[in-house]
Amino acid sequence: PLCSNNNPYASFGATLARDEEQNLWSTPHDVTHTEADDDRVLYNMIVVRNQLDKDSEEWQKLNYDIYTLRQTRKEVRSRWKHILEDLGFQKEADSLLSVTKLSIISDSQNMGKARDILLKLSEETNIFPTSWELSERYLFVVDRLIALDAADEFFKMASVAYPKRPSGER
Repeated sequence: PLCSNNNPYASFGATLARDEEQNLWSTPHDVTHTEADDDRVLYNMIVVRNQLDKDSEEWQKLNYDIYTLRQTRKEVRSRWKHILEDLGFQKEADSLLSVTKLSIISDSQNMGKARDILLKLSEETNIFPTSWELSERYLFVVDRLIALDAADEFFKMASVAYPKRPSGER
């Protein structure tokens, strides 16, 4: 009976491992992870890595790259969450940062302003790492901030918390 194929818990560990591999952002069971370009890049890296021999140098390099990319994403999300909490959105920070394929831009007229603010954040602050490609995910977050009339204040706080430093200065 414990080894029966009817055991609903038989594949529980395998399901958790599979879910972790597909959890490219921070939301478990988020099936929308391949919707955005940056998600597809990470997803493709995982697919290629999983086809390689675990003892190979290529597997180790890809595994390191996947880990590094995930850590960078967590760091960026943490920076955004920190600023949102400082703005008074302690309870709403996670929902403001949650983006899925069901997310929509609140007002199409805000799209240009959201892009401008996101670009300004990337150029004038260090909220994103130097090598970071702007993520569509944060365009939705900026749009939400515009709707809450908090986008300009977010930018000011990001400028103070993560000021742009001249090249070579750490």
